[in-house]
Amino acid sequence: MKTYSSTVVLSSLLGMALLSSCGQSDTQTPPAEVEKAEFQWQTEQFADLRILRYQVPGFEKLSPKQRELVYYLGQAGLSGRDIIWDQNYRYNLEIRDALEAVFSKGQGDAGPEREAFEVYTKRVWFSNGIHHHYSNQKLEPGFPREWFEAQLAKAGASLSAEALSAVFDPTVDAKKVNKDPEKGDLVRTSAVNFYAPGISKTEVDDYYAKWEKEAGPEPVSFGLNSRLIKNPDGSIDEEVYHIGGKYGAAIERIVNWLEKAVGVAENPAQAKALELLIEYYKTGDLKTWDAYNIAWVEATEGDIDYINSFIEVYNDPLGRKGSFESIVQIKDFDASARMQTLSENIAWFEQNAPIQEEHKKPDVRGVSYVVVNVAGESGDASPSTPIGVNLPNANWIRSKHGSKSVSLGNIEHAYEEAAGKGLLDEFAFSQAERERAEQHGALGSALHTALHEVVGHASGRLNPGVGTPAQTLQNYASTLEEARADLVALYYISDPKLQELGLVSGPEVALAEYESYIRNGLMLQLRRLKPGEVLEEDHMRNRQLVAGWAYEKGKAENVIERKQIDGKTYFAVNDPAKLRVLFGQLLREIQRIKSEGDYAAGKALVETYGVQVEAELLKEVLERSAKLNQAPYAGFINPLLKPVEADGAIQDVQIEYPIDFATQMLEYGKTYRFVR
Repeated sequence: MKTYSSTVVLSSLLGMALLSSCGQSDTQTPPAEVEKAEFQWQTEQFADLRILRYQVPGFEKLSPKQRELVYYLGQAGLSGRDIIWDQNYRYNLEIRDALEAVFSKGQGDAGPEREAFEVYTKRVWFSNGIHHHYSNQKLEPGFPREWFEAQLAKAGASLSAEALSAVFDPTVDAKKVNKDPEKGDLVRTSAVNFYAPGISKTEVDDYYAKWEKEAGPEPVSFGLNSRLIKNPDGSIDEEVYHIGGKYGAAIERIVNWLEKAVGVAENPAQAKALELLIEYYKTGDLKTWDAYNIAWVEATEGDIDYINSFIEVYNDPLGRKGSFESIVQIKDFDASARMQTLSENIAWFEQNAPIQEEHKKPDVRGVSYVVVNVAGESGDASPSTPIGVNLPNANWIRSKHGSKSVSLGNIEHAYEEAAGKGLLDEFAFSQAERERAEQHGALGSALHTALHEVVGHASGRLNPGVGTPAQTLQNYASTLEEARADLVALYYISDPKLQELGLVSGPEVALAEYESYIRNGLMLQLRRLKPGEVLEEDHMRNRQLVAGWAYEKGKAENVIERKQIDGKTYFAVNDPAKLRVLFGQLLREIQRIKSEGDYAAGKALVETYGVQVEAELLKEVLERSAKLNQAPYAGFINPLLKPVEADGAIQDVQIEYPIDFATQMLEYGKTYRFVR
């Protein structure tokens, strides 16, 4: 499970270590000059996107063998990059090839069509396909089809009629993921490529029901690593992702790099986990996937860690099938040591949670929490990246063997460095609120992320005999799980226990985070929408659900007050103590929904509070934020890891910080094109 940045203004995690100097590349300042110059955190802005860079503090402190391990893990991730493109939409790779041919051949051309084309191409790169990475709506080209076809001919490239129609006809595969049953069959109305065209939700449910019925208390993640197809006789079958199967060529490359990583693993536990991941990629066996996750959770020693495979299910309308992603991580020792306190007290948080006793875990196991610095990302984690991750996702593994929670410290730091104060000045109700955010918002944001990942996703249990959330809550499962984890964080961030543990000095931190959460959940995140749109993405739905429910239930006592000043709307938190009580009440109900598998109640909560937006408020937010000229979404250019070789063997690895987004995307397209 992932945590994404909820606002543009984010903070570094509790005194992150000082950033190291940059390496040298063809497009950046040499190291000696970088030490004197200010690092360029933001490189460009277009449409609704900003392109940022991040540094990798601590890389130079690793041993050459550790840097070699980081390099191999990074190459394994990039080797699977094309998989997410194909998973997102069946024509994405064909379209990307054509766009990149035109982009490369026509560099230097001018004119409004060319300008619109370049923006569209960058948006497609950013989203790993032709659908918006957050809203799931299809991107609008902004240039004529006739112009594009002429450019294709000029570049010596071509597109099939189906792919051309997908780009230019707004009615064709208009949404990547549809989670609204009122808009039709969830599978047939979703363009995502987990299911072949023509397959229905009923057919998917029936296919997996026969396996899940007898799965027992430790079920494998049915369907996680496969695409469903329909045979000529109408029967349904799986294309499993493994060597020799679906995505076999790319997976062979991934395995090649992982095998090299085993040779320089930091310890036997890390090597064992990597070997199990390799075996899983070779066979596609989901029991091996479970064995790998257990070994990975137990491999807690060492400075390097990673996420690699088909993991998160947000892109599946049924919450079942995993998108490929990769994150390579270097431990931030100072920040991790400070936050280890949460992991050590996980049992206290579970025992004191405001949920029903039968829904609490009697023994919360093995929740490891570290702050890490990202050294490279790919697949569904790039260019748009989470700021926190908690894995594995299987409930029984989490209950029996524990989980790993990480906060991506250098990513948060980069967000902070690239952000200004404009949004806070515009949308915070009072000067006191602004000052509180500036003084305590950094710590509040960091603690919220940590509590969300460490305590939130690790807490609670299902009732005996109740199926997994993917089975019971289906298209609402991810929204409700993210809301539940957020509520755990919001409930505990104002608990005196945090002062006792030395994590906060007083209540101002919690109030700053409450104000930030309500401000974002009810207003700020709306600037990501267009007039007439509703909330589609799980994290956005979750935040509005929590904030909107608390606002509605607290109206009688004016817990959160809606104010109008000079024609502008603000939401002020008047009573943080009562707001905490409301958060606890909603947490209790959402945990009940998850534990009991109450689909009807879950649907009612999400549809009532998490989907619809107030048209006039949306209009106001868009007008106010437009004046600030700050795009609502941001993603990253990855660092470049370059091996230093001698006598045919890698002796060390250097790091460089590229500065041009298009150049990196074109290089990735040429170097890692392994899905055909």
